[in-house]
Amino acid sequence: MTTARTVSGAARLSLMALAWPLFVEQGLRILIATVDTFMVSHVSDAAVGALGVATQVLVLSIIVFNFIGIGSSVVITHHLGAGDRPGADRIAAAAIGVNTWIGLVVSATVALLAGPILRLLQLPPEPLRLYALPFLTILGGTLFIDAQNLAMSAVLRAHGRTREAMVVSGAQNVLNVLGNCLVLFVLVGPRPQAVAWIAANGALGRLISFVALRVLVARRTGIWLGWRDYLTFPLRELSRILHIGLPAAGENIAYWLAFMTVTSFASRLGPGPLATVSYARSITTWVTLFALSIGLGTEILVGRLIGAGAFDEAYHRLLKSLRTGLTLVGCGTLVLALASPFIMRAFTHDPAIIRGGIILIVMGLVIEPGRVFNIVVINSLRATGDARFPVMMGASSMWGVWVPLACVLSLFTPLGVIGIWIAMACDEWLRGIMMYTRWKRRRWVKYAKRSHASVAALGAEAAAAAAGTAESG
Repeated sequence: MTTARTVSGAARLSLMALAWPLFVEQGLRILIATVDTFMVSHVSDAAVGALGVATQVLVLSIIVFNFIGIGSSVVITHHLGAGDRPGADRIAAAAIGVNTWIGLVVSATVALLAGPILRLLQLPPEPLRLYALPFLTILGGTLFIDAQNLAMSAVLRAHGRTREAMVVSGAQNVLNVLGNCLVLFVLVGPRPQAVAWIAANGALGRLISFVALRVLVARRTGIWLGWRDYLTFPLRELSRILHIGLPAAGENIAYWLAFMTVTSFASRLGPGPLATVSYARSITTWVTLFALSIGLGTEILVGRLIGAGAFDEAYHRLLKSLRTGLTLVGCGTLVLALASPFIMRAFTHDPAIIRGGIILIVMGLVIEPGRVFNIVVINSLRATGDARFPVMMGASSMWGVWVPLACVLSLFTPLGVIGIWIAMACDEWLRGIMMYTRWKRRRWVKYAKRSHASVAALGAEAAAAAAGTAESG
């Protein structure tokens, strides 16, 4: 690995300069799934429901890859905030190399066990065989490419290079739309076989993104990876990544396992309710995107401030970001609720699915503000090094409140899928209040001090080693 010798300072960055490319990048990633859902809706509503279940498995796999990306991004910002560029580059190389091997293991597992996994999620036999199985097998087999892409995107974000990742996502979306149109309207048509072709088109887009990100990481950060970087596992760097990344992965995995569980409740209600959940989830994710982009941008800023030892400034940075996130999400949710009848009719002509989807989207007016607290505050807690509390609190609320309440309200009352959304609102607000309280009480400061001291010690050690090398030379 070779590296450039430029240093990025926290002072050069602003929240909106980081957040708007993140919003576009993450939105373009989501757009791939939304476009696939829209395209597959031309095949049948049953196909949409089946792909909704299969996509949950893919998302869970990506969460597994993300724990390296999240951990490395935070640790890199600490080093950059402290002015230690060589340390940041060592973390970046370790993250990309390790994530490659994790991706290969997950890819093989999902591709080989796609059938049993889908049956475990209670997907009916016909949708499983016709739609979900080929879709999951093809995209599952190429997940290792996504693993590398996520690690490289995390490295670019930590360096403040959010626009580059945005451009790659944009190009991938253009190719995805063109490829899907070619499949549905020229090559195959709206038949069950089209689903496998759509999956193959998605895999091709991942591969093209990989090539582009590899070039951008080299040119924009100066990090050139050699084959040895994929065969060595620096334990000290990896342990620091895992200290942040594993709790983050635990919290995200707990969420998606809970969501997959409550979606299985919708599967038991029938194809219509399952399709309703799939449509509503695809649509409301666009509002969540505001909170996600603000959260990721704040994480970068807070991480650099922690590396520089500016704890009080980090505290106020989060509060400002939270106000921005609540404003954006509130406005976005209101617009989405007003437009929900028109949006749902663009996806399906089934009156029952349209009515149910409108209700779930309007309920976002209650759910989404609570989710802002979770996403923005949790990202900042991780950036300080306080990574364990979110996963412990999150898992307790999801599995102690959301899952059991969703089971009772959806399966044992006339509410159906609306009961799942009511349970989700209770969980989001409970966790959001707890995260905000922890930040206000500054329980994270002791972890921030440890992170700052660790980076300072490593920087001093590296400087001493460099000085010794110079003297011996």
